[in-house]
Amino acid sequence: QVQLVESGGGSVQAGGSLRLSCAASGYRASSNCMGWFRQPPGKEREWVASIDYGGITRYADSVKGRFTISRDNAKNTLNLQMNSLKLEDTGMYYCAGQWSRWCSGGYDHWGQGIQVTVFS
Repeated sequence: QVQLVESGGGSVQAGGSLRLSCAASGYRASSNCMGWFRQPPGKEREWVASIDYGGITRYADSVKGRFTISRDNAKNTLNLQMNSLKLEDTGMYYCAGQWSRWCSGGYDHWGQGIQVTVFS
């Protein structure tokens, strides 16, 4: 059974940083495409970033240059370093994984989500 469990969320002042982690079990983070999504209050869930089997990373324009997605293969975790946080980064953040290596399909597995709140 695949489980993805996020940690590291919380509240931070605008301009600050947070680091999210996603621990995977029953699933090898290093062998598959994984990504981060978020759902701002009152809005649809949106894609934030992804990393494929080859380590290629992609980012939404809204976070490019501020967020970094990475994997820790030894710990079987997916991370999201978020710097220069803005009020509009507030939302529920979800870790997700595909069975595809190359991010060519839909996401098959989802974490329960973790709240990130950025205040002024």
